[in-house]
Amino acid sequence: MRARAAAVTDADGRRSLPYAERATAQRAHLRLPLLPTTTIGSFPQTGDLRTARADLRAGRIDGPAYEARIEAEIREVVAFQEKAGLDVLVHGEPERNDMVQYFAEQLTGYLATQHGWVQSYGTRYVRPPILAGDIARPEPMTVRWTRYAQSLTERPVKGMLTGPVTMLAWSFVRDDQPLADTARQVALALRDEVDDLEAAGTPVIQVDEPALRETLPLRAADRAAYLAWATEAFRLTTGGVRPATQIHTHMCYAEFGDILSAIDDLDADVISLEAARSHMRVADELAAAGYPREVGPGVYDIHSPRVPGTDEAARLLRKGLEAIPAERLWVNPDCGLKTRGWPEVRASLDHLVAAARTVREALPTEGS
Repeated sequence: MRARAAAVTDADGRRSLPYAERATAQRAHLRLPLLPTTTIGSFPQTGDLRTARADLRAGRIDGPAYEARIEAEIREVVAFQEKAGLDVLVHGEPERNDMVQYFAEQLTGYLATQHGWVQSYGTRYVRPPILAGDIARPEPMTVRWTRYAQSLTERPVKGMLTGPVTMLAWSFVRDDQPLADTARQVALALRDEVDDLEAAGTPVIQVDEPALRETLPLRAADRAAYLAWATEAFRLTTGGVRPATQIHTHMCYAEFGDILSAIDDLDADVISLEAARSHMRVADELAAAGYPREVGPGVYDIHSPRVPGTDEAARLLRKGLEAIPAERLWVNPDCGLKTRGWPEVRASLDHLVAAARTVREALPTEGS
């Protein structure tokens, strides 16, 4: 891995075509409607799922029984999304304990703790892994479940990965080498996963970087260097895919105004961001900065149990259209749905899809 990281060139972190040409290829490949609907990735982590993981660790059930439980959950999640009318589906991530720990447990160079709980927010706790050595990916980490979900539907299913900056930010990381070097190793391991997802026929791959803004140095003088290696790591993760493969990323609740140039430097085809509570401010900021790619400003605040109505979501969507043209605007929640319950998720996503259809039907047709 050290030799591979040292051999990286600028070309490794660049897509083969500019965004405008990639977008044409992706639209032809995916055949999505205007204002396509999707979710950020995770669906509710129920008590049954947590119990199944605990039973597997304790030896009360074996591997095949646990995998059958995960397959059943994926079938339910995919069936719900199809019934709701979402355009780009996800497998729901029922097998994942945490968006960082899950990957760390499958990468060499990481150590996991048994009782190292750290409060994330509220009553949610995580066990940050310890990045202690050189990173490598011995085998695919997500391909099996993504492929299984895709086998259940004709609609495109997104592959879901955690990005290299977030893998560092939410871990305890070795300090005997520059963070940029460690990020490059993690990026190369994730690049192998991205390549395998694409080879398995995954048309859309999302690499989440919710910690990109969170890890921005407090000292302004240190920010340029950080953003340079952080955006390079993302591009290195995603730079090897074909033009028709659509790369998404996601960032959580943050002030994005001071990293807009870095968001552009990621060169993701689609970025989804928090926007519901800020009433689409981020869409205005991106438009003012001349951001040229596709954007999914959230219309559903997932950090509240409140279910937004169809009219409310439609109003937010129309406000988004004032800044972002319809051919570049996506419709999605603010963040993943892991911490929410199924009743509110079902109702909220039904309203989200209905809002997208209402606004879509009112758009002017070509030539009118």
